Amino acid sequence: MKRIKAVILAAGKGTRMKSELPKVIHKALGKPMVQYSIDAALEAGAFPADICLVVGHKAEMVRDVVGDSVTYVAQEQQLGTGHAVKCAEEFIGNDGLTMILCGDTPLITGKTLKKLVETHEKEGNAITVLTAVAEDPAGYGRIIKDSRGKFVKIVEQKDATLEEQRVKEINSGMYIFNSEILSVALANLSNNNAQGEYYLTDTIEIVKTKGLGKVATMVMDDINELKGVNSPEQLAEAEDILKSRG
Repeated sequence: MKRIKAVILAAGKGTRMKSELPKVIHKALGKPMVQYSIDAALEAGAFPADICLVVGHKAEMVRDVVGDSVTYVAQEQQLGTGHAVKCAEEFIGNDGLTMILCGDTPLITGKTLKKLVETHEKEGNAITVLTAVAEDPAGYGRIIKDSRGKFVKIVEQKDATLEEQRVKEINSGMYIFNSEILSVALANLSNNNAQGEYYLTDTIEIVKTKGLGKVATMVMDDINELKGVNSPEQLAEAEDILKSRG
């Protein structure tokens, strides 16, 4: 089996949490949120040394809570998800596979990530996007496919046409890449847009345009797993779901 690395985005302030703590170390059922993503990555086959947290806001506090079994890289300025992953370029390197995860999704499971790795390998993909099918997809990026069901692009809600907005397959913001292909895409990533930010989804377009490999999706069984926590209310909801899992 190929070496599996995980880059976990954990640099945000989380202003809507109305707290002095960095968002990712707020606890869900007594465990820091980011620890759930770390544990899921470990269950999917990553070793602790192959897990990297991209930290920014109050980085030392995150490090104190999580400990030194994982690697850390600093994102000094918040310039988008693509920029966060670019900060980990050296860690990603060119061998094996790299999962991109979020530090504020405590409902993601190792079982789903394991299935993502297996699907990616079996299908020989360059990138596999973890997706879900939502009855109400409002607010999420839509997965656009052609008439044969092949991946075309991810389009954000604000950029989606009315027809695209009706698509129910949504982006979770979690991915698995062949590391070498991710490195090439990151080297070609630009911030030539209105926000001046680097978007991780642009790496997918780069891989498709340059013909570097196949992009596909894997739909998760339980849509709750992609739920991010941005507020105390969402944290309480996540805790309820965790409790219901027993």
